[in-house]
Amino acid sequence: MDRVHIIMAAYNGEAYIREQIMSIRESTHKDWVLWIFDDGSSDNTAEIVKSQVEEDTERIHYIVNTSNKGVTLNFLEGVRFAAGYKEESFEGTEAVNQYFMFCDQDDVWMPDKIEKSLKAMKRFEKKYSCKLPLVIFTDAIIADEHLGAISPSFHKSNHLNTAKLGFGNILMENKLIGCTMMFNTALVKKLTVLPVHARYHDWWIGILGAAFGHIVYLPHPTIYYRQHGGNVVGNQEFTGYVKKRMATLKEQKKVIVSNVAQAQEFYEIYKESLSDDKKMKVYAMAELLKRNWAVRRLLCFRYGFLKSGFVRNAALMLIL
Repeated sequence: MDRVHIIMAAYNGEAYIREQIMSIRESTHKDWVLWIFDDGSSDNTAEIVKSQVEEDTERIHYIVNTSNKGVTLNFLEGVRFAAGYKEESFEGTEAVNQYFMFCDQDDVWMPDKIEKSLKAMKRFEKKYSCKLPLVIFTDAIIADEHLGAISPSFHKSNHLNTAKLGFGNILMENKLIGCTMMFNTALVKKLTVLPVHARYHDWWIGILGAAFGHIVYLPHPTIYYRQHGGNVVGNQEFTGYVKKRMATLKEQKKVIVSNVAQAQEFYEIYKESLSDDKKMKVYAMAELLKRNWAVRRLLCFRYGFLKSGFVRNAALMLIL
């Protein structure tokens, strides 16, 4: 069978982490390894996880970080740890049947989540080649803290255009939900440097996929994406999104600055290995804010540095 490494970032997750682990243990695909990286929990997370480890010692591993890393670094370092990176080199298995998934501590996975993602992964690896980075991501049911459905589709609720997954689009807007993703060994081999300016772990992986391989969207939910007061990143109803963006234009300018900083770092790390057209695009994004008013907007349309829908793009043109 194909082995799937699941990377969970944990932090004070006592309320929901047991339910999440149990949902993984009930998966129809059985060849998985769960790596739980605790970023300094002060509640009962450790006791809950250790009890799960005792029940499934072969598949569940619990690692406590020596210092707080933050969500993005915790996930990305976790991938490298599970894959067998040592001293900036990849020393993991050369087998093509090693795959990786991110996991939040507070969601619930559907039993066939791994199986469906893996079937799609194998199908598209056959289409594109297993030697190319490939990212699969799915939709999610937005749920309340008791798993009552709020919306049957995260992407529809947030008006995100999942048909726009080109390199330019991904540099400007992240559409990938980390906890629904699966990616292959070929992509992990590209994670040679841990970024400092990555906005989110899933966004960085998405950029790698778009830059060097392919991103595939499966338009069905595979998780219950739980919303509660402790979410680091969660769902936001679209009307609320619009109102917030219009009320905080200065803050949105800072977001664009962060997007550009992420592109600048990506360019510096990967400029020697990018194809000419991808190098040109990411360089244009990295230098975007150095251009004048007209050129900035021209570059956005030329290279696809756009968001989903008219409202988001109108706001982008206003604040850029």
